[in-house]
Amino acid sequence: MSSSATKAAQPADFAATLRARGLRATPQRLLIHHVVCSLDRHATAEHVFNEVAGELPGVSLPTVYATLELFEELGLVRRVLTAGGAVVFDSRTDVHYHAICRRCGRVEDIAAPVDVAPVLEAAGRKGFTGGNADLVVSGLCADCAAASAT
Repeated sequence: MSSSATKAAQPADFAATLRARGLRATPQRLLIHHVVCSLDRHATAEHVFNEVAGELPGVSLPTVYATLELFEELGLVRRVLTAGGAVVFDSRTDVHYHAICRRCGRVEDIAAPVDVAPVLEAAGRKGFTGGNADLVVSGLCADCAAASAT
C-alpha cells in the first residue's frame, strides 16, 4: 500500500463515513481500517489479522476477512489477485495498476496511463454492466531476476 497518494482517514472521519452509510463504527472496523491504511505495503487478510490481534485479542480471522470485504464494497480498499489466487488488499484506491512477482509474490504499484475503455466496452457488448478493469503485470521483481542471473 505504498503510496503517499492515500492517507489514513482520522478515526472520527472514518466513523462518520461508516455511520453515514448506516453502518456501525465498531472497534474492529476502526482498528482494521487504521492498520490497512498505515501499512506501507499491500497486505493479506492474515497479515492484517496478525497486526490487529495484538491490540484486539478477541478478533478473529473471519472478522478481518468480512471487514476487508466490506471495505472493498465501500470503495475503501482494492482487492488485488496475485499468482496462485492469493488476495492482497490495497488501501490506495486511486486509478493505478500492479506488478506482481511470480516467484516471491511481491506486489508493486504501477502508475501508467492505460485506456481500459475498449475492454469495458467489449464487456458491455457481452452484457456486463457497471464494470471496472484492473491490469496486473506478472513477471520477476528486480531481486528475483538478479537471483536468477547468478
